[in-house]
Order: sequence, then structure tokens, then C-alpha cells
Amino acid sequence: MEMMKLPSVDMAATGRNIYRLREENHLSVRELQDIFGFTTPQAIYRWQNGTALPSIDNLLVLSAVFQTDLEGILVIKK
Repeated sequence: MEMMKLPSVDMAATGRNIYRLREENHLSVRELQDIFGFTTPQAIYRWQNGTALPSIDNLLVLSAVFQTDLEGILVIKK
């Protein structure tokens, strides 16, 4: 039986999207940190660098802040 290829998230490309969307919305990392109530900006830098993905809850907040749907943030590899 042939293995079905499942989609996955391209973390590096998603990180570039988060960086681009933050810049397009004229938000600093510090401003985004304050929106999330994070005590440090490390999570945002990890998202932007593609070394971590936001949780589903944080993705929903990002989509509201950036006024886009999840597909506008996540890059899917097929």
C-alpha cells in the first residue's frame, strides 16, 4: 500500500510571513509582545525565525491583529 503524502507546515516560510505581516502592519516586536502579554519577546523571534510555531490560540490572535485568515499566515508544504 502506497503511503499517502500529508501536508505539513513550512516553518521557515511561515516565520517569514509573520515577519512580513508584522512589518506591513507597522508593529514592532515589542508591540506584538505587549498584545500577547508576553514578558519577553523570545517567542515572537522564534516564530519569525521559523524555529517554532505559534499555538493555535496565538495563531487566532495573529490572524485578528493582521486581519487575515490562518492561510494568510501559515505556509503549507504539500
